[in-house]
Amino acid sequence: MNATYGSSMKPVINRIYMNHPGKLCLHTITTRPWPVETAAKKYAAAGIGGISVWREALAGRDLVKIGRMLGEEGLEVVSLVRGGFFPDTDAGKRRAAIEENKRALEEAAALTAPLLVLVCGADPRQSPEDSRKQIFDGILALIPHAETLGVKLGIEPLHPMYADTRSAINTLKQATDMAIRSDSDRVGVVVDVYHLWWDPNLEPEIARCGQSGKLFAFHISDWKVPTADLLNDREIMGRGCIPVPRIRKWVEAAGFRDYLEVEIFSNRYWEGDQDKYLSEIIEAYKKHS
Repeated sequence: MNATYGSSMKPVINRIYMNHPGKLCLHTITTRPWPVETAAKKYAAAGIGGISVWREALAGRDLVKIGRMLGEEGLEVVSLVRGGFFPDTDAGKRRAAIEENKRALEEAAALTAPLLVLVCGADPRQSPEDSRKQIFDGILALIPHAETLGVKLGIEPLHPMYADTRSAINTLKQATDMAIRSDSDRVGVVVDVYHLWWDPNLEPEIARCGQSGKLFAFHISDWKVPTADLLNDREIMGRGCIPVPRIRKWVEAAGFRDYLEVEIFSNRYWEGDQDKYLSEIIEAYKKHS
């Protein structure tokens, strides 16, 4: 192979490698009808390399046994989803939230998940600024436990449509600022295209997040047009209006080299054939990510 031919082919070869299913991670919520055991077998059989487990999928399960089973299937546990929901006007409920997040950290450690994803919460009875202060205080309270268990905390900013009750952290800037201010290598940020694609400052903020060492995870899906349900009507990549490949380039330019995590909430897809749905996700990952 001559030098010119080799150099021209290298980006193509790298792109094919990066879009191999082994670089793909699926959240168990994506194929919600499947129990975690079924999801693990189906993902592994499809050549998928990673799994992010939602806590709802673990009800009544032995977490250590589940973690062992996932490893035996050849899946890397990428994260546990989710912790958070810190804000409340009631101080007692804020303390209870911190204790619940400590339990979530312990569950992550039992699964050997290196990251707990935080959907930080909000309380509409108070200002977003007050909710953000309570979020920050809650995260600070968790850091010693996270350090002991060897688990990281990933702040996930959510789309502003969720600012009432789900999260007062709505931009990547807010999340990165908070992660930096924590002064802990245990605290970072989760970038989810569904929540952040609209932000005109997204490219420079992704770069800043990466440069600060705070870019912990990258979630992908698509925004269905028109959207029938703002929570449970996400789309498979390439079927909506989010420029997933462009955002991926920004994330990779910022130094991110870990799994691309597909996280889709969809009543439509949950009601359908999950095997067909999984095949469509993998095909879309190869072509539209």
